Amino acid sequence: MPHLLLKDLPRYECLLEAAKLYPALDPSACEAMLHLLRAGDEVAAIIERELGEHGISHGRFGVLMLLWQACEEQHPSGLTPAELADKAGVTRATMTGLVDTLERDNLVRRQADAEDRRMMRVVLTTKARNFLEKILPGHFRIIAELMSPLSETERKTLARLLNKVLQHSAALDPASPASR
Repeated sequence: MPHLLLKDLPRYECLLEAAKLYPALDPSACEAMLHLLRAGDEVAAIIERELGEHGISHGRFGVLMLLWQACEEQHPSGLTPAELADKAGVTRATMTGLVDTLERDNLVRRQADAEDRRMMRVVLTTKARNFLEKILPGHFRIIAELMSPLSETERKTLARLLNKVLQHSAALDPASPASR
C-alpha cells in the first residue's frame, strides 16, 4: 500500500501559501519530502509487481537476499532468525513468519548451529539459489532502468543525501528501524 496517496503533488506556490497559515511548514522541506514519498511509492510498486510475477513478496525476497549476501560474504552456515530480523529491521515474530513460509516453499532450511546445537540457522536451499539465479538478472535490469535518468555522480549524490536523511530520522526516532 502506498504511503503517499497523492497522484498530483501540490505546487510550490501552494506550499508557500500554506506556510503563511502554518509557520512550522518549511515549503522546500515539504516539497522534497513529498517528492521522496511519491518516488518511493512508485518505485516500490514497480518492484512489488515484478516480484509478484515471480510469486514472491518483497519481504520474502528480502530474506532470500540477506541469506544470499551472507553466503557471498563467506557465511555459508547462514544466519539466525534474530540476525535476519535485525538486518531486515523487522520484529523477530515477523521474521519467524517470513522464514516459515520460505521453509514451507522449500526456499530455506532451518538447521542446528554447528557450534551451539540450541541455536538454529537459516540457509538457502538449492531451489532458492536456482530461483535467485533465474530472477536476479531481470530484477537488476529493472533497478538499472529505474535509475537510468541519473548519472553515476547523481546516483552517488542521491544515495549520500538519502543516507543523511535516514541517519537523521534514526536520531529523531530511536524506535525507527534505521536506528537499530
